[in-house]
Amino acid sequence: MGINLVKGQKIDLTKGRSSLSSVMVGLGWDPVEKKKSGGFLGGLLGGGASGAEVDCDASVLLLDENGKLQSKKNLVYFGNKASQDGSVVHSGDNLTGAGEGDDEVINVNLNAISPSVHKLVFVVNIYQAKQRKQDFGLIQNAFIRLVDNGTKEELVHYNLSENYAGKTSLFPGELYRHGSEWKFSAVGEGTSDLDIGSIANKYL
Repeated sequence: MGINLVKGQKIDLTKGRSSLSSVMVGLGWDPVEKKKSGGFLGGLLGGGASGAEVDCDASVLLLDENGKLQSKKNLVYFGNKASQDGSVVHSGDNLTGAGEGDDEVINVNLNAISPSVHKLVFVVNIYQAKQRKQDFGLIQNAFIRLVDNGTKEELVHYNLSENYAGKTSLFPGELYRHGSEWKFSAVGEGTSDLDIGSIANKYL
């Protein structure tokens, strides 16, 4: 079981783990139930199929030391599933979030990340949020977790427990360089950005 983080907490991933070279970043969420079925845990137990159909999309921004996106090729999302250096690979789109476990998975090869990349910012958006009149008040049980791809050990787990009603984008966490080490920060911020394209433009 990984270390459970709270909002704002940071953890050194690679210190003391010389063998850590690749991590799986799992992001998950469940639709809020339309009817009570099993209480708060209903979504976790597979009851989410009766909830609102909300299509959440996970993305990653690979930023330089100045916090800038040097190229749109360093925006990894369902429309561009690999970063320019090939170190970050998106597993593909999940349309509903129903069911247990990770809804979208992003694999990060830490050793292959370009030296010019200093931070990986993870984002979750609601697809067509404005057109569908949806926000993160329709989502529950959101989390981000990191797993060592070599040992399959879960390193960290962060449950986004705040109420994000009215928000259409979530920034669950960041991976960033600290000297020769890689750290993870539990961010947990919600914004009103409507799509990953408009978010990316802020970093250009």
